[in-house]
Amino acid sequence: MNVPFQKLHPEVFFLDSHNLNSISAYLKSHGWLLKSERVVAAAQAGEGNMNYTLRVRTSDRSMIMKQARPWVEKYPHILAPWDRALIEGQFYRLIASRPTLAQRMPRLLGFDPEAHLLILEDLGETQDFTDLYRGGALPPNALTALLQYLVDLHLAFRSYEAKSFFSNLEMRKLNHAYIFVLPLKKDNGLNLDSITPGLEVEAAKLRTDVKYITTILELGRRYLEIGDALVHGDYFPGSWLRVPSGVKIIDPEFCFFGPPEFDIGVLLAHLYLARQPEAFVWQALADYQTATTLDTRLALQFAGAEMMRRLIGVAQLPLAYGLAHKAELLALSRSLIVP
Repeated sequence: MNVPFQKLHPEVFFLDSHNLNSISAYLKSHGWLLKSERVVAAAQAGEGNMNYTLRVRTSDRSMIMKQARPWVEKYPHILAPWDRALIEGQFYRLIASRPTLAQRMPRLLGFDPEAHLLILEDLGETQDFTDLYRGGALPPNALTALLQYLVDLHLAFRSYEAKSFFSNLEMRKLNHAYIFVLPLKKDNGLNLDSITPGLEVEAAKLRTDVKYITTILELGRRYLEIGDALVHGDYFPGSWLRVPSGVKIIDPEFCFFGPPEFDIGVLLAHLYLARQPEAFVWQALADYQTATTLDTRLALQFAGAEMMRRLIGVAQLPLAYGLAHKAELLALSRSLIVP
């Protein structure tokens, strides 16, 4: 239990897998447990980075409880906007009116803004797609489903009038720093050679490339702009779940109205990072552009930025290769970004 947090916010329910009585009392107080139900187990659900997420089992069913705290759960020393749960809850409420989107995500069962907590449908003991980084293969039908979700999301709310509510600016500022700024700072506190010997030298090539850095900063500015499309904001294999019916999408806490090319770029970057067939990259671009317009150049530039930050930034991935391939991908990042 985070004692300082509890002292600062004694009125806020604090989700804790070791305190089943507290979870049960909380759920009952909000009418989210039947009178006959009792909580029998709670355990971590998935490998989420941002939030504290539990699979809670009752005597009758199971559910996912997801709480945002004022820090990044995986990196508690990194402060994070607490209100991200409010944005995520509103995202689920918004897409509930669009069956093509709602059916590809878990249902929102409960939402408590005061506790910064969501209760979501439990999709079962599913796996995400992070095995792709360790040699797994993405089925073509899964890629098609991932692209169709983005098409539907990006087109669904173009005329939505309350775009400013989803600006999610504080979360974007956090993401902006860790994508477009910190990885290219020389003294950012990250020892790259401890991750992959020799990686520091490869990073230095980009950190001294004025043209590359200038373009990255411009991409960062584009990322912070308000746009017409509702974007997921963190569209990578950790946000894609394998389920019997195909693919489900989770974790939209980085969502905002912005350039659709950002979501596409992140998807493309992780196809490269996971060493999927390069044909998948061009298939993804072609499939998306069959349905709607896309600035291909911008999407590929965002892909280059995402690759760079995943290779020489804080948000490292379980990549199953060493320096040689990482150096190739960093070179690819430069070729995609610099005009």
